[in-house]
Amino acid sequence: MFRKLLKLIGLMFLMIFIVGTLAFTSIESRNIPCTDIEVVYDNDELINIDKDKLVRIVKNTDGKILKKTLGEINSEEIEDEIEKVPAILTADVYKLMVNEKGGYKGVLVVKVKHREPVMRVINSSGSYYLDKFGIRIPVSSSYPTNVLIASGSVSEEFAVEKLLPFVLYVGDDDFWNAQIQQIFVEEDGDVLLIPLVGGHIIELGDTENFRQKLNIMRAFYKQVLAKNNWDKYERVSLKYNNQVVAKRR
Repeated sequence: MFRKLLKLIGLMFLMIFIVGTLAFTSIESRNIPCTDIEVVYDNDELINIDKDKLVRIVKNTDGKILKKTLGEINSEEIEDEIEKVPAILTADVYKLMVNEKGGYKGVLVVKVKHREPVMRVINSSGSYYLDKFGIRIPVSSSYPTNVLIASGSVSEEFAVEKLLPFVLYVGDDDFWNAQIQQIFVEEDGDVLLIPLVGGHIIELGDTENFRQKLNIMRAFYKQVLAKNNWDKYERVSLKYNNQVVAKRR
């Protein structure tokens, strides 16, 4: 019984020591001057905004940030400003106390996740990317991406509401992701698909029931084109219910 009591008292003192140490470390870290800003993101992301640009955004948000202590820096304000960049999905800003040559320095770490473009829209008004949420991302030479292109008479509303679900489905299907190279929207809203292999054009029509239409087209590939020359047909129409109308060259 006496040993258990001593053990309990020892655990209590250990807990008090740990809590006190953490509290002291927390207070001490708040008083450490911020001397560096470090931007971190996954280099494998399709879009990579220049890190120097993000550092400039941080400094523009707080012009005296490198003269402040870690405790004086408003992380949420910096996160909000960085997330205003269209190509940024999320920003997480946190503070580190780093031991360097026997002393401590404060580092502000800015961890960002970029939006992932899934489609590029090219129309008479210009060009832009859309991510899977339908958020518009401006085109930049600093982050070229190889995604499905939609051109022709395609408004942003049409791209988001009609084409985006189709593009996301295609992107998740290995066969169609490899086969469909481009989308063209005609003035009446009909959708044409330009495949990578075959030399023909697929007339999808509207995007209603596109899953069923693509299943029918896949069956057509297996039953007809696989047994003949892929260049035998000029157009293959899926506009009519549950049937394929193919036009020879």
